[in-house]
Amino acid sequence: MNKNQMNGTVKDFAGKVQQEAGKLVGNKEQQAKGIHKQVTGKAEKRLGDAKEVVEHAKDAVKDAGKRF
Repeated sequence: MNKNQMNGTVKDFAGKVQQEAGKLVGNKEQQAKGIHKQVTGKAEKRLGDAKEVVEHAKDAVKDAGKRF
């Protein structure tokens, strides 16, 4: 797991907590901020996922080059 995946997961979770806390106290602004944080976190996690795929592909190409 890379840094972006970790940070994204934490932001997503924190956003869920913030959204639920906003619901609990009836604060729509906090709910909206929580949703925004979740979206930001999911985007960052997907960026991390993409970086990991690229890294694995790079390693596969490097390994394939060593065979020849």
